[in-house]
Amino acid sequence: MAPGAEPALSRLTVGEDPVNEQAGAAVRRRIDALWRIEGARIVAALARATRDVGFAEDLAQEALAEALTQWPVSGTPDNAAAWLTAVAKRKAIDAWRRSERLEERYRAIARDLEDDDGVAWVPLEDDVLRLVFTACHPVLSREAQMALTLRVVGGLTTEEIARLFLVPVATVQQRIVRAKKTLAAARVPFEVPEPNEWGARLGAVLGVVYLMFTEGYAATSGDAWIRPGLAHEALRIGRILAGLVPREPEAHGLVALMEFQASRFPARTTPDGSPVLLADQDRTRWDRAQIGRGRAALRRCDALGRGRGNYALQAAIAECHSMAPSVDDTDWQRIVLLYEALGRIAPSPVVELNRAVAVSMATGPAAALAIVDALASGGALRGTHLLPSVRGELLVRLGRSEEARSEFIAAAGLARNQRTRELLEERAGGILPAPDS
Repeated sequence: MAPGAEPALSRLTVGEDPVNEQAGAAVRRRIDALWRIEGARIVAALARATRDVGFAEDLAQEALAEALTQWPVSGTPDNAAAWLTAVAKRKAIDAWRRSERLEERYRAIARDLEDDDGVAWVPLEDDVLRLVFTACHPVLSREAQMALTLRVVGGLTTEEIARLFLVPVATVQQRIVRAKKTLAAARVPFEVPEPNEWGARLGAVLGVVYLMFTEGYAATSGDAWIRPGLAHEALRIGRILAGLVPREPEAHGLVALMEFQASRFPARTTPDGSPVLLADQDRTRWDRAQIGRGRAALRRCDALGRGRGNYALQAAIAECHSMAPSVDDTDWQRIVLLYEALGRIAPSPVVELNRAVAVSMATGPAAALAIVDALASGGALRGTHLLPSVRGELLVRLGRSEEARSEFIAAAGLARNQRTRELLEERAGGILPAPDS
């Protein structure tokens, strides 16, 4: 498989008869779920063995393709992650034998493979952290670091990454391919760097962990509104980072933010996976222990006495929500001030859109609509559902029902996540006509 290519699962077939087609569809679903849960650890284990992150990811994709061919016939192995890892390692050995290079490498891996069949696969927990730091090496641009890490650690497709960065898919693909080649050419070691080298990578690592969590908290595509496994993996990495750099306030700020947001997971969906918006969530189901951990992390950030940065300000906003008994009892004025501060140190259209939502609650929908319209006139967030969905809510509150319905329909057409699209369509269909219409 070419470096940077997507898993070609949808293009592979397992036979022409309906039984095989059904088995193949079931295997595709099983592989997709497995990859979202174990993909980062599989790639990390392969990167540790091969010392080449790009090669490791390519091997993992080849193993997935082989699984799609074999599993419909032979059944899914009891330890599917171990099976994929063993197949990928054997493919590495074959590649090295064909190229007649680094014989000592494949001999060492061959010894490791002796017990792969029939034994439990227990990856080293810090392999994923090594993978993050390797992908965030300073030989790569910041954009390439984030794209590659989200691909190989977060398991996101290039389409999902493109939507996160609001750039064309082709741009993301080029960044990933170039990043893999650059790491290989620079012979970047697969390791966590020495502490004196952290400064050049920490910002990128924190940024990637943040984006991983964001995708887990609100999936950009697929049929699940949230991806708790991805979010919890980001939180796990964040906690490790905060322990490794205890005097970096933003590491604690990021952990605080993720703790606060993750505390809402039990209330964010119904039993069938349908979204539950903030205003409708049962706050008694929020994880109070996790909220306590978030507040403790934010206190550790503040105790360092260096002010609140991007993540800590977002954590402070999340804390306001976490401590409020209801939407109406939330300190919206304080949230507006926090968003204004955030907009000054980390300006972005998303921050400004969130500020508009807070203004609508603190001051009223008219003032918020002016902010949203300014964003729209500048072309911000074009191609995403975010702006029309917020604009639709503001128009509902202003009694402009038909305009609101049009905004929700437009937003639904732009949404790539099935649950989000269904929510927006339901919102459009549920708007009552204005009294004078």
